[in-house]
Parts: sequence; C-alpha cells; structure tokens
Amino acid sequence: MNRLKAYDVIVSPSITEKSTMVSEHNQVVFNVRRKATKPEIRAAVEQLFNVKVKAVNTLNRKGKIKRFKGVLGKRSDIKKAIVTLEDGQSIDVTTGL
Repeated sequence: MNRLKAYDVIVSPSITEKSTMVSEHNQVVFNVRRKATKPEIRAAVEQLFNVKVKAVNTLNRKGKIKRFKGVLGKRSDIKKAIVTLEDGQSIDVTTGL
C-alpha cells in the first residue's frame, strides 16, 4: 500500500473519553473510510506509524437525526476501527502525522 492510499483509509484519530480509556490496554481508535476493510486498516496503521498491529476491530456508527433551526437533518455515518497494538508498541495520536 502506498502512503497516499494509507492516508485515504485513515480519516482521523477518535479522541474521546472512551478512546483514552482503551489506550491503557494498548489500543488506539481511528475514524476510517466507510468501505475500508480490516486488512487495509492494518496495513495503513503499520505503514504510517511504523508499529506492529495485533488485531483490528471495526464498528459502524449510524448518524443521528437532529434538528437544525427547526429543519430535520442527519449526521453522517462513521466507521470506527479499534486497533490493538503488539506489546511494547505505542502511538501518540495527539502529535499528528
């Protein structure tokens, strides 16, 4: 996988309270492209951050229906990837790429 395609697979790190709690278990959470597969996510993380990935778990979060000034709107759907790293590996997502 070339470097530009890896940037297309991983959209952004997910920095939430829950994602900081799972970082204690050597896991990192990323927002990824909706059609990305687990092998693509594994290859992109290994190439961009130079780490070894142990496992990749994914989930699709459906967008909520919200009202914006009385008009119905919908938040976009997001696919998240929870990446488990090998022992001794770490990623600091706050510094960026």
